[in-house]
Amino acid sequence: MADISVAIEKLCYGGSGLGRVEGKACFVPFTAPGDRARVRVVKEKRSYLEGELVELEVPSALRTAPPCPLFGVCGGCDWQHLPYPEQVTQKGEIFAESLRRIGKLGEVEILPVIASPNAFGYRSRIQIKIAREAGVLQTGFFMTGSHKVVDCPQGCPIAHPLLNRMTSELRPLLAGLAEARFIPQIDLSIGDDEQGLAVVHYRGGDAGALARRLSAARADLPSIGGLLLRKGERGAPEPVFGIEALRYRIPAGLLNGRDELVLRFSRGGFSQVNYLQNLQLIRTVVQWAALSGGERVLDLFCGNGNFSLPLAGFAREVVGVEGYAPSIEDAVANAAANGVANASFRVSDVAAAVRKLASRGERFDLVVLDPPRAGAEAAGEIARLRPAHIIYVSCDPATLARDLGTLCAGGYRVVRSQPVDMFPQTYHLESVTELVLAD
Repeated sequence: MADISVAIEKLCYGGSGLGRVEGKACFVPFTAPGDRARVRVVKEKRSYLEGELVELEVPSALRTAPPCPLFGVCGGCDWQHLPYPEQVTQKGEIFAESLRRIGKLGEVEILPVIASPNAFGYRSRIQIKIAREAGVLQTGFFMTGSHKVVDCPQGCPIAHPLLNRMTSELRPLLAGLAEARFIPQIDLSIGDDEQGLAVVHYRGGDAGALARRLSAARADLPSIGGLLLRKGERGAPEPVFGIEALRYRIPAGLLNGRDELVLRFSRGGFSQVNYLQNLQLIRTVVQWAALSGGERVLDLFCGNGNFSLPLAGFAREVVGVEGYAPSIEDAVANAAANGVANASFRVSDVAAAVRKLASRGERFDLVVLDPPRAGAEAAGEIARLRPAHIIYVSCDPATLARDLGTLCAGGYRVVRSQPVDMFPQTYHLESVTELVLAD
């Protein structure tokens, strides 16, 4: 098919701009509402087209210059060509449409998106990909739509500056390290106190020699407070030097005058990438829970206790369930360190745990869930527990809408939903949604 001219109407989940060609939807990455673009069709289906941008015939007045020279090549960002307020507007519209179209939810109160205070420099963790191109070390991120590594010596503008310093310190070490050919990735994370932790993934045969070499180089890595080595695809990270966990604070006064909580996460455990926006999630969950002190709460996909422990200050009992054992170890340690005695945690597949709880006839006043991007397999099972109140934290509007549809079919009603922009410069969006038992 010859190149076609497309007028871009809006943005869609997935990051592409949407136009129409003879009635068919046409999705084009890196376009903006108001663009007229010359587009090359790369995929044609019965009801839609996918295209690539060839030329901007008439650029949108919304466009702005991307600050990153790798934008459009590196696969990390989708919308650096748009001013941040427009990104927030588009995310709100995409979120509302997802709930209506996929969840068939009709009229639901959707609150305005809570924008991130930092549009750049907000990420607290990144994955550095490593490869060699013509014998030259490449350290950066995957190219859009591929596993080819884009070298990023200048650092990443959405990463916290400390993560970029950590990367710049690692680059010369890796360049002179023979074992670097067996290192496909290094995970870098920071706590909100700006302590830095690196996890080196290793696929070679002499982890001991590599550990000794990395330990000897500690003085050349002043921004890295701790380094761990992960052997093979599924090995647990093992300490090489320094700290083994990171921490973040839930400050005093955030939750109705409660004391500060300090939570750790370690050994590959999950944490939100935007600490300031994580506080918005916690505040929303606790406020909407509206606990009076006598309730029993079930926290599914509880991780290190990110929601469990703040909620425990207002509940009779909190039970947390998580499938990743090191995160449960963190949750137990966090409860002890913060003097929380009414929270217990168990390692289990979440869907299996919910089925077991339901079969035993256990009851909870509130269920909180924060599943991964794939959503909650347990959504249908949660309705069997018959909690009066459900709060669903999601990082994917499409799977959220699907699961809300399941819960509504099980007797629940969506009260309201609060989008929270955890991921500026991308199409991704976090949200908190409240459900209650229908009358």
